[in-house]
Amino acid sequence: MRIDLASAPGHQERPNEDWVSAAIPASGGGVLVLLDGVTPPRGDDGCVHGVPWFAARLGGRLTELSGSRRDMPLDQVLAESVRATADAHRDTCDLSHVRTPQATVVVVRWDAEYVEHLVLSDSVLLLQAPDGEVTAVLDDRLDRIPPEVLRSVAATDALRNAEGGFFTAAADPAVAARAVTGRTPRGRVRALAALTDGASRWTDTFGQGDWADCLAVLRKEGAQGLIGRVRAIESGATRPSTARSKRHDDASAVYAEL
Repeated sequence: MRIDLASAPGHQERPNEDWVSAAIPASGGGVLVLLDGVTPPRGDDGCVHGVPWFAARLGGRLTELSGSRRDMPLDQVLAESVRATADAHRDTCDLSHVRTPQATVVVVRWDAEYVEHLVLSDSVLLLQAPDGEVTAVLDDRLDRIPPEVLRSVAATDALRNAEGGFFTAAADPAVAARAVTGRTPRGRVRALAALTDGASRWTDTFGQGDWADCLAVLRKEGAQGLIGRVRAIESGATRPSTARSKRHDDASAVYAEL
């Protein structure tokens, strides 16, 4: 088994709001957890702690429960982790605020029989079959919203964790029911990768290759190699005009060969 992971802040003067972890429980198998903390617009978000604190709390709880509670499906793991994180700051913060700290989520768990997955919001999970075919597991609800709508703070707030909009892990455990979940026989997964949107932009924003090409970069150059490629494009004079308004974003990737 090979597991490689890396994370880089979008700006050195700001804390990294991503979280990425891997665990190999004593019982066997493994767990990967990847979060992309949602940077709120300037102004109040009702929380005294901030997004990095939230991502670390939620990521830590997801990692622990995914590894220790094999009897608990991943959607229940997410619900319990959101509940526990909310309880940790319910007395000090306004968790009803629409911009209360929140994050995208990818969780993968495997044993000798199955590879289970959960994806919520716009981070990406890639699964590679023994024949080399790569499947992207995506929650595309955010992509369905027109860019001009997302440029409005008020319009985005109205769609955040709302019917007809998009969903992230925030303070309501019920969001776990909105996640994309599934499981694949272990023998049908040779390798897998999880990417926050700061790393997945190599494919979905900059168009440097398809998802199979992206996985090939991860296999040959590692997670840091992919992030380095993204940073080189972002800093170059020929950066594509279709790129996101944010020149650099927190970028995290994890690659595992099973």
